[in-house]
Amino acid sequence: MEIVLPPDSHRLNEDEMAALIHDVHGVICGDDRFTGRVIAAATCLKVISKWGVGVDAIDRAACARRGITVRNTPGLLADPVADTVMGYILCFARQLPWLDRLMKTERWERLPARALNECTLSIIGLGSVGQAVASRAAAFGMRLLGNDVVSPPHAFLQQTKMKLAKQEELLAEGDFVNLNCDLNPSTFHLIGDEELRLMKPSAVLINCARGALIDEPALLRALQQGVIAGAALDVFEFEPLPLNGPLRRMHNVLLAPHAANSSQVAFNRVHEAVIANLMEELERATAL
Repeated sequence: MEIVLPPDSHRLNEDEMAALIHDVHGVICGDDRFTGRVIAAATCLKVISKWGVGVDAIDRAACARRGITVRNTPGLLADPVADTVMGYILCFARQLPWLDRLMKTERWERLPARALNECTLSIIGLGSVGQAVASRAAAFGMRLLGNDVVSPPHAFLQQTKMKLAKQEELLAEGDFVNLNCDLNPSTFHLIGDEELRLMKPSAVLINCARGALIDEPALLRALQQGVIAGAALDVFEFEPLPLNGPLRRMHNVLLAPHAANSSQVAFNRVHEAVIANLMEELERATAL
């Protein structure tokens, strides 16, 4: 097998992608954009094996028309992402980053805080990550509200004491609102001006899923005007986040560079799965 690598590590544009994969049979990709034009140029392509879960950057309709299989690795990164979400919840509930900043500016000052068993966590999206977050939050005694187009197992609901509710109720009652949805046409800008106005002024929005789930200008307005209290964002609609972006200057926002899934052990599991997916589909295509 001949392995073809991109010339450097930046995200390739359409022209670069088309030139690189025109005679390639299988691809391992991250968040690279496989547009219809790129798919049309990949005349030999049989399989796209996605490192990770989200396949929103791949034109799956174009792949289907060409008989190209798209595989991903669901569930393997759920634990580190769920840990990150809980880290953000603890930071805001216990005011840890802000207490640290005060101490380092030589101020001995306490800030109001909350215990997690006093708080409601609303989770939109109850796949592997959403369920992992809920299990962790239940151990802290948080009240849980959840929503998903696919109902989770009854045993999970019993174990976590989660109540399934409509999105409007989740937004209105959550002290923390956590997004764990796939990005698709029905979830694009799922959270905008109207949804943010439903949230408590003391609420915090947490997104470690996909940036385009949130209308960022609407979130910026809500944070500036005190519509909600804060946000924790690991993902953004346009990445990397611009150096002069206003979110970088806001004291009530915690930011990270799309790193919520960071775990070498989990990464190794994904490496193995993405290669296995690739080889399985290439073998299948060869046998036809």
